Amino acid sequence: MPAFLRRLAKNFLLRRLLAMFATIFLVVTLTFFMVRLMPGNPIEVYINQQMSLTGISYQEAQNQAASLYNIDLTSPIWVQWVDYMKKMAVGDFGYSFSSPGTPVIKMIVDYLPWTIFSVGISIFISFILGIFMGMYIAYKRGGWMDHILSSFASITSSVPNYLVGILLLIFFGVQLRIIPFSVMRGTAPAGVEPGFSLEYLWGIFAHAILPMLTYIISTIGGWILTMKNTTMTTMGEDYVLVAKARGLKESRIIVHYVGRNAILPLFTTLVMQVGLLIGGSPLIETIFVYKGIGYALSNSLAQRDYPVMQAIFLCITISVIFANFAADLLYSKLDPRIKSNVTE
Repeated sequence: MPAFLRRLAKNFLLRRLLAMFATIFLVVTLTFFMVRLMPGNPIEVYINQQMSLTGISYQEAQNQAASLYNIDLTSPIWVQWVDYMKKMAVGDFGYSFSSPGTPVIKMIVDYLPWTIFSVGISIFISFILGIFMGMYIAYKRGGWMDHILSSFASITSSVPNYLVGILLLIFFGVQLRIIPFSVMRGTAPAGVEPGFSLEYLWGIFAHAILPMLTYIISTIGGWILTMKNTTMTTMGEDYVLVAKARGLKESRIIVHYVGRNAILPLFTTLVMQVGLLIGGSPLIETIFVYKGIGYALSNSLAQRDYPVMQAIFLCITISVIFANFAADLLYSKLDPRIKSNVTE
């Protein structure tokens, strides 16, 4: 093998880029075939809906579907796959089946920012609160606060997020009646012109508060327990004991010796969480009728909207892959001990 090829084969960045593109290609292909293995198709879903809603005959509903959907699901599936890959290569994701005439890319642009807004802020808040609480109870281990927060973290980290959302819905909307869910649907206040006005910004937060609270409650427990464990492990390291023996201030030991090293493993998880936020949470956004990308995914699954499903899964795949890559690079910067392994 020529020398330059051997150098390329040993290059970390090139190997990772090739692996990333191969993974994206594989996921796109699997997604294409798997969505078509689901029972039913968009035409059958539309026909059944029209027959149940309007009472028309099967033939009439079929005629409507034929005029509405400009798709051919009877051609060989490998022909459909080749056609899809050709269009995707030039950035053409097609048009939504459930919303004829609407480009899929426009739906992604319309729905995605709301998920990034709600889930992104939630992850940031739960991460910050989690690391401080975890470090605190690690230093106060065995005390009453340790027992309370550890129990809280264990419970919230084991409860599914959709169950947390349902409980919040029942508590605030049904029992206390302090949140009018009839006017809280969607992502922005109705009748208010979009802009940087206080009324519009407050309306956005008001619509997102329960989904955000659900994300925070369901994720903060994991951060607390992880930070507690890593802090306790770090406190037993030799360099921490040496720092204490040298008589350094406790605040400096906590920040520079314990906290800085204990938080390292959490950064990788945080970056991965950022990658996963693109997928939002279909169940949470559906429960609160919060029209983010998870809500769009849930609707596309119900309608068998193949182009929308494929585009959303592609976005999730790309975000997770690049988040994983960014986590490796970030960890190598934060921990010089593994820098050589990443940059070779």
